[in-house]
Amino acid sequence: MSKILENLRYSDSHEWVKLEGDIATVGITDYAQHALGSIVYVDMPEVGDEVSQGEDFGAVESVKAASDLISPVSGEVVEINEALEDEPELVNQDAFENWIMKVKISDPAEVEGLLDAAAYAKVCEE
Repeated sequence: MSKILENLRYSDSHEWVKLEGDIATVGITDYAQHALGSIVYVDMPEVGDEVSQGEDFGAVESVKAASDLISPVSGEVVEINEALEDEPELVNQDAFENWIMKVKISDPAEVEGLLDAAAYAKVCEE
């Protein structure tokens, strides 16, 4: 069973969001990193890029597959996790600790529309 944290919001495309003020920290879920296997590359946006909810913002590549990253929120990228450029496998070690980007969100209501932990657990079971 994959780890699902109660204090986060989730998208059905397996990204998680932690909201602190108007900054949303975004990463992929434990379920997603397990499904991908050994991650060898994380394609991230640039600081200053605009991301839109439901649109691609990058990709994660593993030895098995490549998967697009779909932004769960809209806004401006204010930080990326530069450690993943040299050590993408950190996502496999702890998908919640090793986030991908931080976004200054333009619409806080988008976060409310995401799945809570219980609803995301049902997505993973299907």
